Amino acid sequence: MEIITSNQNSKVKLWTSLQTQKGRKQSGTYLLDGWHLVQEALNFAAPIQAVIGTEDNRKHLPEVPQGVPAFQVTDEVARHISKTNNPQGIFAQTSLPNNSFDPQYVHSGRWLLLDRIQDPGNVGTLVRTADAAGFSGVVLSNGSADPFNPKTVRSMQGSQFHIKVIKDAELGPWISALKENDYDIYGTSLEKDSVDYKTVYPEKNFALVLGNEGQGLDPDILKETTENLHINFLGKAESLNVAVAGGILMFALN
Repeated sequence: MEIITSNQNSKVKLWTSLQTQKGRKQSGTYLLDGWHLVQEALNFAAPIQAVIGTEDNRKHLPEVPQGVPAFQVTDEVARHISKTNNPQGIFAQTSLPNNSFDPQYVHSGRWLLLDRIQDPGNVGTLVRTADAAGFSGVVLSNGSADPFNPKTVRSMQGSQFHIKVIKDAELGPWISALKENDYDIYGTSLEKDSVDYKTVYPEKNFALVLGNEGQGLDPDILKETTENLHINFLGKAESLNVAVAGGILMFALN
């Protein structure tokens, strides 16, 4: 096992570049930070290019499949790679998923569509909640946060290995294809023509579309939905965080 002690090492520079969207795009990989995420990747046979750990994390190396390159780094190098003051000290470099997924072949399952959700924490929480609620996948429009940036990856907590996560999608064609495959499409809106989500009883296969934190759903998408839903508030709050609203609706519609 190679031991790396310098931040100037070429491999360290590559791993550090995965903190940026440009670096992830160039390498076709992203970084997992922490044993839980690394273990989830191993459990679900994700393609792993390297496992990187400090001396204190050598105990995990026997669980790494034979043939996966393993590297030991100093605590200083670990902090440099993680860009945090207190990294967990073990990382994995893993491949970005293939985004070439045609919605016309979707004939079963529940799907979450995100229209310009910009906060990485919201995106990660929504992916994790969709996983918990038994959804098949999450589709992110252009203008949404990158689901593979470090903050989103931490929020997803490994759910990207359990369900499909598709980024930079055009939601219009997705909605059209799902409707052709007899899917109901539920939007979210506070307009007067929306209905209380508690009055809706969807079929087994449906899609839920959530909109931008400040602007809501694109008006063109609202015109294409089967029904637009709202959540009645009991208190004086004017709105809910999109991840909270999405969690309520995903579980309620199941």
